[in-house]
Amino acid sequence: MTDTNIGNVADTDTATQTQNQAERTYSQKEVDDLMARTKSAVQKKALKPYEDLGDPDTIRTVLSQHQQREQEVALKRGEFDKVMSELASKKDAEISKRDAIIREFKVEQPLLSLASQYRSVNPEQVKQLLKPAVRLNAEGEVEVIDTKTGSVRYDDSGNPLSVDKYVKEFLDANPHFTSATPATTNTQSNVNNSGGGQIDLKSLDLTRPDHRKIYAEARRNGKI
Repeated sequence: MTDTNIGNVADTDTATQTQNQAERTYSQKEVDDLMARTKSAVQKKALKPYEDLGDPDTIRTVLSQHQQREQEVALKRGEFDKVMSELASKKDAEISKRDAIIREFKVEQPLLSLASQYRSVNPEQVKQLLKPAVRLNAEGEVEVIDTKTGSVRYDDSGNPLSVDKYVKEFLDANPHFTSATPATTNTQSNVNNSGGGQIDLKSLDLTRPDHRKIYAEARRNGKI
């Protein structure tokens, strides 16, 4: 065999050996081991910046405890908010009660008293009609307002309209809410002594019990 033939045989053996190595198959265990080593290397590289915090299991435990404490705090906060809400409601009720008492003395009672003073036949009714236009401002002072606009009303002098003037204004504009002028001594004399014992009907106010009595007696006596 010549040297050339020997060289060709050697090259052929080398190529066959290389091909056999390239076609080598790996067992499942070898693949699993390789994946485990790769995963371990990746984990170590990823966790390296956090080595000072401890191992992952410790971190998970701490995180779980933190989340549990947060839940407990949230529950307690919910109870606190409920208590605060109840206290706020109670405070609002007390403020409303206080405001109602103040309004009674500074608005409703004066309206009732003034309606009576200006001879209203039904002071309570007048009070109910007028009180929507009377309010307490932020300083607790009484104001008469325009119910359509909500703005404060003023009198002819440019001053805020007083409750006194407001009641009188209303009764002057609505005389059917007022009783007739009480009889004076002179009026009473005219009723009893007009024209030789005759009754002056114009002087009678039949809304008054005493005048109705005079009228009835006059009819019985034939004076009218």
